[in-house]
Amino acid sequence: MITERRLARMRHVLEHRHADLVVVLENIHDAHNASAILRSCDAFGVGRVALVYTDQVFPEISSGVAAQVDKWLQIDRFDSAESCVSTLHDQGLSVYSTHLTDDAQDYLSIDFTRPSAIVLGNERAGCSAEMLDLADGAIIVPMVGFVQSLNVSVAAAVILAETARQRRDVTPDWTEGKAALERAWIERESQPR
Repeated sequence: MITERRLARMRHVLEHRHADLVVVLENIHDAHNASAILRSCDAFGVGRVALVYTDQVFPEISSGVAAQVDKWLQIDRFDSAESCVSTLHDQGLSVYSTHLTDDAQDYLSIDFTRPSAIVLGNERAGCSAEMLDLADGAIIVPMVGFVQSLNVSVAAAVILAETARQRRDVTPDWTEGKAALERAWIERESQPR
């Protein structure tokens, strides 16, 4: 039996969960990075994660790092960048790859109140050439030190903190899906462990 306190917590989370904000992990191979990104997704109101693993195996999630948030996220798997981006575009989302390119925009210049997907690429290679071609644009977190980029999980947290700041006063509008998700969470929590 689920307690009133737990139900209130679930409803609070759902009130701040954005179905039109998706994080895409493309061939991230380090389990700690993938786990930390999932934790940041939950913390900043992202409810959907897309996995595109074409030349890596999705790493085993570290429950200590991820704090078991993967059970609260909708995780979709795609076998190619094309199928992922096509699905996101069909859902009305703009897709931004995080990649160090000459034409990449400062992440602070993006209007993340609009339906958006943020692609985080492999730790060494970044986003694939296919993903870069299919995305609506590339974004970067500008650096002022000697390093060119942040660790992928840190970059994810920085960008997601900005999406949360921009969406602070935006009420998610997905009543039907929210009710179904609440029912699924209640059912899962009511199962004997």
